[in-house]
Amino acid sequence: MSVTGRFSRTFLQLASTALLAGWLPIAQSETVITLGAYHFPPIADMGSNQKPKGLLGDLITALEAAHDDLDIRVFHTSPKRRYLDFEAGRYDIILFESADWGWSDRDALISQPILVEEEVYVALNKPDRDQSFFDAIASRSIVAMSGYHYGFADRETDPDVLRQNFRIEFSDNHNRSLRLIKADRPSLAEVAIINRSYLRDILAENDVCRSQLLISDKPDQRYQLRVIGRKEGRVTADDLMRLLHPLIANGSYAELVHKWGLQLPDNLPAQLAANGHPE
Repeated sequence: MSVTGRFSRTFLQLASTALLAGWLPIAQSETVITLGAYHFPPIADMGSNQKPKGLLGDLITALEAAHDDLDIRVFHTSPKRRYLDFEAGRYDIILFESADWGWSDRDALISQPILVEEEVYVALNKPDRDQSFFDAIASRSIVAMSGYHYGFADRETDPDVLRQNFRIEFSDNHNRSLRLIKADRPSLAEVAIINRSYLRDILAENDVCRSQLLISDKPDQRYQLRVIGRKEGRVTADDLMRLLHPLIANGSYAELVHKWGLQLPDNLPAQLAANGHPE
């Protein structure tokens, strides 16, 4: 055997021994996480290219910037389909979900709250209307987002059940819901249900719209949003919380939340520490 051959063989033997001993440097593998997302502006504003904008889009960018080995991919689902896609393993994690939205009875691990939001009733502003207009909401004709959970309906999402119990029209976006309200067709839609942060953005850009609308003081529901992951998943809700922790600790996450007119839960850093994520 040549000198070169003996050297190559010796090097390979040494490398094998080193690998077994655990001290030879090995390139760190990339962490790939698939996030489920559906249109839920301004938390997740899904554009025509299915790339999320809003808080979720900003948060994905910030997480990947904070973790060099992280690759976050988005799986586009829908409010109705998200549970089937979750159970089929089409995504690992879904962010900004309430435990009350059908997750507590599923094989899922649920994080502590990371976001707070609420939905309010919106009607056309007329001289004879005040806050009492919303007192008997079940008697009004309602336009609501298909697949969303609402407090007035005890979080029921089945359209047939909802039609049996309410005069309800389904919409696929808030802009359409507001247009139906402004059209002043009481037989079709007297009240829309809109999340507070989205409505705040619309009103900030349009003073005319603000004067046209009557907005309830009391919300339909106020919810705490969390991370949902599979119990035996490749990536868990707890894994995502570990990745999120540096952004919470340095204030970056709070800046993104406030940018989109949303709210943080009280004492979020303290909650993280109590659940094993040191500050």
